[in-house]
Amino acid sequence: MRQSLALVLLGAVALVLLSAQCCFAQQPARQQSPSPGSTNAAAPVSAPKPDPAGENTGNSPLPASGNPDRDQIAINMVWVLFAGFLVMFMQAGFAMVETGLIRSRNVSHTTAMNLMMYSIAVLGFWLCGFALMFGGGIFNAGSALSSFGNTGLLNKEATISLFGHEFGIFGHEGFMLTGRASDVGVLTIFLFQSALASTMATVTTGAMTERWKFLAFVSFGALMTALVYPVLGNWVWGGGWLSRLGANFGLGHGHVDFAGSSVVHMAGGVAAAVGCWMLGPRIGKYGRNGSVNVLIAHNAPMYMLGTLILAFGWFGFTGGHCVAGDLNVGRVATNTALASAGGAVASMLYLWRLYKKPDPSFICNGLLAGLVAISAPCAFVTPTAAVFIGLVAGVLVVGSVLFIERVLKLDDPVGAISVHGVNGAWGILALGLFADGTYGQGWNDAHWYRLPGGVLKWFAEKPASLPTGATEQGVTGLFYGSASQLLAECIGMASVLIWIGLASFVLFFLIERLIGNRVSMATEMQGLDIPELGVLGYVNEDPKQTARSHAPIVEPRRAVAPKIGPAQFSIIIEGAEVAQLQAVWSALCQPSDGPADGDFLAIYPQFTTLKGNHFRFREGDPEELRVRLERLLNSRLTGRTIFARIGHD
Repeated sequence: MRQSLALVLLGAVALVLLSAQCCFAQQPARQQSPSPGSTNAAAPVSAPKPDPAGENTGNSPLPASGNPDRDQIAINMVWVLFAGFLVMFMQAGFAMVETGLIRSRNVSHTTAMNLMMYSIAVLGFWLCGFALMFGGGIFNAGSALSSFGNTGLLNKEATISLFGHEFGIFGHEGFMLTGRASDVGVLTIFLFQSALASTMATVTTGAMTERWKFLAFVSFGALMTALVYPVLGNWVWGGGWLSRLGANFGLGHGHVDFAGSSVVHMAGGVAAAVGCWMLGPRIGKYGRNGSVNVLIAHNAPMYMLGTLILAFGWFGFTGGHCVAGDLNVGRVATNTALASAGGAVASMLYLWRLYKKPDPSFICNGLLAGLVAISAPCAFVTPTAAVFIGLVAGVLVVGSVLFIERVLKLDDPVGAISVHGVNGAWGILALGLFADGTYGQGWNDAHWYRLPGGVLKWFAEKPASLPTGATEQGVTGLFYGSASQLLAECIGMASVLIWIGLASFVLFFLIERLIGNRVSMATEMQGLDIPELGVLGYVNEDPKQTARSHAPIVEPRRAVAPKIGPAQFSIIIEGAEVAQLQAVWSALCQPSDGPADGDFLAIYPQFTTLKGNHFRFREGDPEELRVRLERLLNSRLTGRTIFARIGHD
């Protein structure tokens, strides 16, 4: 019944959005100003016509075939499409990182969430997300997205008037890519941006894995990518109010985020933090005294390979915001590589100092943290600054993971809150500090000039004349003379926290009331693969063959004395009385008519003694024995939830 209600809710949202499209279509369009750096003024509102066949870009006829200008437009579009393909492939990297860092009993569930998040995001963004984000115009969503498809086709923005200025809130044209959005330039931008939307929502899957209901995940992903994320994207990349802080109030060039440190990564990290808080930690993560237990990652090569796939795809993530003709793409790509390397090395050295061994999972997260942090400032900072940004990110991710896990008690299995949320915030602050002013002139329609004598001056409109020696300045941070840019970045950071935090809380609250967010304790103890999806992640042997091979084995008698040799480790059972544990174990050790339980047969050869609630073992894989013993006791002690943890006597 609750699942049906959730599906009805999603259907109702879709109907409301379709109705809104029809209503908004009757409103007058706003006049769109030329994008920064563009040489062509926007055509009148009545002139633009969509061009799905590719003979025009927006409302402008293309030059004849063979003309260099036409070839440049084609090359630009192909490059942005290719970058979108790279970002889409990042889903494979996310799936491998998240799956490798969790326990083997949940791998199908986690991988399926990553696969479906891409599909959900693309459809949600097609349905209404793109219209909400870019229906008011495609402004400085990176210079690439201002180079085609930005000729007045989409220019309907819902605004409010405050302090004598218009504040854009969301767009309302281009739902389902119909009408004037059916244009080759707009469609190219849609493909690239839909991949970014799926990246943002995927952050939550890693932080909430091993206890998140699959239907709850589907509902959250659909609503986040269709409604919540696009509004924030409009504010920064679609000509909304954050992007206009510079043009309206002289705060730098407005909130600038070249490739998504705040719009994509910090937003995903904030949503993940809210979700972790509302779900609670995994069973066994924290002891009754508040101690932190390590739930061991099951496949280190998998998450390390996934990290390298993400690093490769990230060149599309950042480079895709430049067109092929924008030579600044060289700086963007180089800064991306330098920051990622700095993040990995800094994490390694910091871990060596803390624990005398460099944990590979933290090194991977350090590399990813450097990539997240450089996404916003990559086009605006020097290579030296990029290395520093990466080094700080590598240290920051280690410290924040430990703080979030030990102090805030948020159970984030893959460190997504730290990698994306914390370092997304660091990335936009780094832009406000280190942007050197050599790139981004006229960004977001804000005009800053360095006058003779080195003084920076803001003009509400591009001046007709300037003193001799005055030069227009690009995006400029605090260390290069502009404190106002840092202030604009801080306003953007606060906006992400408030909007994404509140919206995520509302979504999780509604989903909890309708279908519930978390699986049952029994499902979590068993692993989510079979109860949620009906498919094991790993099948190492034929179950029928295993049963036949176990049939002739003679049942063991009750163990009355410990085996020779010291006990190397214990598995401590919580959730049952000592007398109950002893009775169950004694019964298992007695001869029976049927075949022995497979888990018992796997456990018994390594078992030595039972003392209280401590099962002592010699040799064997502690994690495998813990899982088997936990499952075995849960099947015998009905009405209770037993969980086991590894200890040392």
